[in-house]
Amino acid sequence: MKDCLSFVDFGECAVERARNELRSAFAPKGRFKVEHIRDGKVIGEFAFNNGIVDVGLDHILETQFHSGTQITTWYIGLIDSADYSALADADTMSSHAGWVENEDYTAANRPAWGAGAASGRQITNASTVDFAMNATVTIKGLFICGGTGTATKGGTTGTLWSTGLFGTPVACNSGDTLKITYTIAG
Repeated sequence: MKDCLSFVDFGECAVERARNELRSAFAPKGRFKVEHIRDGKVIGEFAFNNGIVDVGLDHILETQFHSGTQITTWYIGLIDSADYSALADADTMSSHAGWVENEDYTAANRPAWGAGAASGRQITNASTVDFAMNATVTIKGLFICGGTGTATKGGTTGTLWSTGLFGTPVACNSGDTLKITYTIAG
């Protein structure tokens, strides 16, 4: 009797050709970078993404592809940690039940976000937006808004663009400064 062992190999392959189409999705996103300054020294640095709310995305579509009016000045506001429960895609300037604005900073109005020219699929402010705090408070996050009446602290008109939260709320003393850079990429 003779033992015999036999091997048979099979191979298979498929070739797919790349399609000649642009694979770029419209998915704008923003990112905050914040320096927390106390007594002239950086005591904290934070970076976090934000969510662009429904009315913010609608505004882009309406402005670029329909007949909407461009907002030329955007503002940054602070989200207070007190009474915070949640952010929602459906938040607007007049209706955001899960959060309240913090107004405990020295400026009379919300500071403007001065965007530079877009380049490399992004746009950012060239110099920081600074909040000089005038009370001991805890800040949960930030928001961006624009349009008529949005310079007013606590104002509820205009268009809410985005909201974002610090990983851990930031405890500020009177005299502290929050220096903010905001970048939108697409």
